[in-house]
Amino acid sequence: MLAIAVLVTQALISVTGATVRVTGSGLGCPTWPQCFPGSMVPMPHAEVAVLHQVIEFGNRLLTGVVGFIALACLVAAWRCRPHRKRLVLLALIMPLGVVAQAIIGGLTVLVDLAWWSVSVHFMASAVLIWLAAMLVKATTEGDRAPLAVVTRPMRRLLAALVVVTAAVLVAGTLVTAAGPHAGDPGTPRLGFAVATLVQLHGLLVMAYVLMLAVFGVWLRSARPTKALIKAYVAACAMVLVQGAIGSVQYFLGVPEVLVVLHVAAATCVIITTAILWTESRHRGPLPHPEVTEPQQSVAV
Repeated sequence: MLAIAVLVTQALISVTGATVRVTGSGLGCPTWPQCFPGSMVPMPHAEVAVLHQVIEFGNRLLTGVVGFIALACLVAAWRCRPHRKRLVLLALIMPLGVVAQAIIGGLTVLVDLAWWSVSVHFMASAVLIWLAAMLVKATTEGDRAPLAVVTRPMRRLLAALVVVTAAVLVAGTLVTAAGPHAGDPGTPRLGFAVATLVQLHGLLVMAYVLMLAVFGVWLRSARPTKALIKAYVAACAMVLVQGAIGSVQYFLGVPEVLVVLHVAAATCVIITTAILWTESRHRGPLPHPEVTEPQQSVAV
């Protein structure tokens, strides 16, 4: 359950980060690690709206919650018996990642929300969401060397799909960097035409869908597990939902609510793609707990 909580909170912090951006609250706390010089918390300020302070500071507080849950998951993974190095390593990455994200977020504020810093901030979250999905999977499988449950060409296609997923996300951050929601009205935007970047983003999404379709055709002649089929269906459904939201938001002039929904759907695409990747191989059953150890009841 803790691993699932880590995954959910990692996705949630990305969504709240998008909320900070579309509400123009990115500099609600104009410095870091303090909110204002000499104060760790919001304070009355003529140049910063109270609502913007609350939204930005709330996002910083949520980072603490994410970190606490990640740390609790690490402790639970460490106490699991028999000791599982891979599980502990994945769990260890989570609190370290939260710290790294907090630093990146702080630098983003210190450089006045420069577009490249916001892009790096989101991509770091994408990596953590992916690894959190792998952590969830690790709690349900063993530690043997991975054995593919699909053919080698299918596995290679999935590897290419992961690369395209990353490219889609990067292109999405570039669209955001050139678009209207900078996080603060005074932040300079990326000097490229939004329409051109949207076309690039759309082509990469089409490549993702095409590769997913080819994988599905090959899947019919393979012997997939039920879990792999479910993961494939989820990935297909999620990318279609994401594509629909993205198209609607573009033609409606990028309204704030749809931007947040688009980011939320993006986190779901990351999760479903990660699950599809993990379900394409098998690491054996969970190791038997050591009955003599009192820690055996700890659940990650």
